[in-house]
Amino acid sequence: MLWVKSLHIVFVASWFAGLFYLPRIFVNLAMVAPQSVAERERLLLMANKLLRFMGPMALLALGFGLWLWLGYGIGRGPGNGWLHAKLAVVVAVIGYHHACSAQLKKFRQGATPHSHTWYRWFNEVPVLLLLGAVILVVVKPF
Repeated sequence: MLWVKSLHIVFVASWFAGLFYLPRIFVNLAMVAPQSVAERERLLLMANKLLRFMGPMALLALGFGLWLWLGYGIGRGPGNGWLHAKLAVVVAVIGYHHACSAQLKKFRQGATPHSHTWYRWFNEVPVLLLLGAVILVVVKPF
C-alpha cells in the first residue's frame, strides 16, 4: 500500500505543479501586447505543452487515489466523513482543470477572455484546493 500511496502523492504533486503554473501563463498571455505575435505564440506553445503534461498526471493521480480507496479500503467505515469532503475537493480540482483547458482554448482562438488581474486571482484557486485536501487527509477533522 505504501508504494501506491507514494505514487499517488507524486502524481498529485505533479498535477498541481501544472495547475499552479498554467494560470500564471494565462496572466502573461493577458498582458501580451496585440502586436507581439511571437511572444503570444511562445506562451501558447508553453501552455499547450503544460496542459498535455497535466492530463496524464491527473489520470495517474486519480487512478492511484481510486486504488487506495477501493483496493485498500482507505476511508471506509464510521468516522470517515473527511473522505467525502476530500472527494468533493477532488471534483472541484477536476473542474478547475477543465476550466483551465477552456481558458486555453479561448486564448488559442485569439481571445483574451479576462484581465491579467482576474487570472492572478484565478491562480490562487488551486492553492486553496490543495490546502483543503491536505488538511482533510492529514487532520481528518470529521
